[in-house]
Amino acid sequence: MKEFFVDIFKYHHHYNQELADLLIENKDKISERTVPLFSHCMNAHQIWNSRITGADPYTVHQLHTLTKCKEIDSDNYAITLKILEEFNLNTIIDYQTSKGDAFSNTIQEILFHVANHFTHHKGQIISDLRQSGIEPLITDYIFYKR
Repeated sequence: MKEFFVDIFKYHHHYNQELADLLIENKDKISERTVPLFSHCMNAHQIWNSRITGADPYTVHQLHTLTKCKEIDSDNYAITLKILEEFNLNTIIDYQTSKGDAFSNTIQEILFHVANHFTHHKGQIISDLRQSGIEPLITDYIFYKR
């Protein structure tokens, strides 16, 4: 299962980097919500990593430049790979949401959530790009594997 997650996060990292480059190239054309949405994706990944590792988390809607998003994505990817090396996927993590509600989930559940979260918001960003007249990337997993 760990190999699967390594592959999934490698895929997300690959397209996050390409998407950041495309957004930087077209920064004058992208919609107002694109940078906050992309920042949110980076923040969420960092927050979930920090819940596992005990690091200080970002806030959910912290805004970053696109260049900073690329850096955060690389950091998040490296930390997730380290989590996959050092932790058992069945380890239960107790955490609090940004609203203070307490929950417990396994690392496997958390990482699956992070991967799904990226997919959901990437779809929104792709839609925003189309509406802005920008040719979006094809980010389907199967295209990545070809």
